[in-house]
Amino acid sequence: MSISIQHLPDRQLQPLLQSYRASVSRRRLRASASAAVLVFCIIVAAWWIHFDLVMLLDKIGVFGSYFSRLLRLDDGAYVFTDLPEWFWGWKFWLKLIGETLLIAYTGTVLGALFGFAACFSAASNLSGPRTRWLARRTLEFCRTVPEIVFALIFVLAFGLGPMAGVLALAIHTLGALGKLYTEVVENIDMKPVDGLTSTGSSRAEAIAYAVMPQVWPGFASNTLLRFEHNFRGASIMGFVGAGGIGQELLSAVRKFYYSDISALLVMIIVTVFVLDILTGQVLRRLNGQETS
Repeated sequence: MSISIQHLPDRQLQPLLQSYRASVSRRRLRASASAAVLVFCIIVAAWWIHFDLVMLLDKIGVFGSYFSRLLRLDDGAYVFTDLPEWFWGWKFWLKLIGETLLIAYTGTVLGALFGFAACFSAASNLSGPRTRWLARRTLEFCRTVPEIVFALIFVLAFGLGPMAGVLALAIHTLGALGKLYTEVVENIDMKPVDGLTSTGSSRAEAIAYAVMPQVWPGFASNTLLRFEHNFRGASIMGFVGAGGIGQELLSAVRKFYYSDISALLVMIIVTVFVLDILTGQVLRRLNGQETS
């Protein structure tokens, strides 16, 4: 099969080339203007917050030396040369990691349940304007306040311990997952819902048989991702006395136990890696895919 290429005469080709060059020139001008505005905004923001580049360059060596101290034991040897000394408290730390996981799990489950209950009221395709407005403002409040602020409030109210961390994570998870669930619900195909409601089915029946089959993969994915996020959040809540590994990490930081800090960070990072692998496998199974 032969392909013929048509050549336009110069008098027809030149106007097209000029139009193309003008279009390219306009795009480049817009891109350059956008880059200039972005740089200007960065400079103004850095000046406003007193970001000192000279100090950053001057102190960057101190930052590097801190990491060097994290990798050395008290006798000056590198931590990986004496693993028993580096992870001397691994049994106690592992217990705290387990407590952090339980805080994250409980907070995620509670938040997911309440977020599930609220998302249908917040969805524009399933609720009226007044109900939707109230549900969305409630979710916004729950996710706007940081978890650690909620944790501090609950520590003052209920005392030190994991309960404050669970409640803080549950409220923030309610706001975050409620928002994500709502977006999933708003993108469903409404034809099955309309079909059920036209036959006299109740709202609960329409949600159970027409909405849930469409949204559950998205709900599961967002919930598992939030669980990973909550584990990291629970690791920090110990800073305000809400239980978990964070309290031990804060104690090591305050006492300048550099090798303990690095050991605790390694355990937290490894736990996050394991969670990522496990949640990925769970998602693949839920979606009917084979695990690798």
